[in-house]
Amino acid sequence: MKIALTGKGGVGKTTISASLSRYFADQGYNVLTVDADPDANLGLALGMTEEMIASIVPISEMRDLVEERTAAETGSFGSMFRMNPEVADIPERYAKEFNGVKLLTMGTVDTGGSGCVCPEHVLLKMLMSHLVLYQKDVVIMDMEAGIEHLGRGTAGAVDAFIVVVEPGVRSIQTFHKVKSMAMDIGVKQVYVIGNKIRNDGDIAFLTEKIGAENIIGFMNYRDAISESDRNNQSPYDDPVMKEDIAVLGKKILAIVEEKRNK
Repeated sequence: MKIALTGKGGVGKTTISASLSRYFADQGYNVLTVDADPDANLGLALGMTEEMIASIVPISEMRDLVEERTAAETGSFGSMFRMNPEVADIPERYAKEFNGVKLLTMGTVDTGGSGCVCPEHVLLKMLMSHLVLYQKDVVIMDMEAGIEHLGRGTAGAVDAFIVVVEPGVRSIQTFHKVKSMAMDIGVKQVYVIGNKIRNDGDIAFLTEKIGAENIIGFMNYRDAISESDRNNQSPYDDPVMKEDIAVLGKKILAIVEEKRNK
């Protein structure tokens, strides 16, 4: 099962990604969660300490690895390098395991020139393709808003794109943008988790704007989730959060199973 979660900043995408990863691990799945958001903090949401987080080197910053797999120096924009690097062993070799979840931090590529093609960029793109196409069991990707970097060659193997939204116009616009982009690359399974719900009016608003058929479920706003962040604790360790995530997790499994049986 491969799931990609996205949404605008601040909607709770990382909190839900981490909690779903913990839930599936508790159910006995082999879970690989991928932090593909430039603002990488998925490890903290999984419950890792700051010391553990500091020890993680993003794939994009592994100079020796990039140069070994692409046969080119890092940062060498415009040079000759291998466009199809070997990446199959990277998840097992470089993922950090904690609370039953393996975390792989992708990192970002910061080089001059819009849309540049450099060894780091090629390695990350191939790795994302590998994760989507071949990695077994459960893969949960915590992504930045938008899915264009997946491309046509990988999108067909994703079981579901899930957009985390909050009751607001900007958040809903992000959903429509992602759904439109998904259709452009042939992905029809795009769903929504409504987060930070405070009352029935919030549910009615999202249902009207998005459509009940597109919504997996809702998560209520709770101060305990914010407190877990301040206390550097995984939100999944909160008993109420654990119950709510279990409901979402079961629905996601049912959706994936239904899709595969069609």
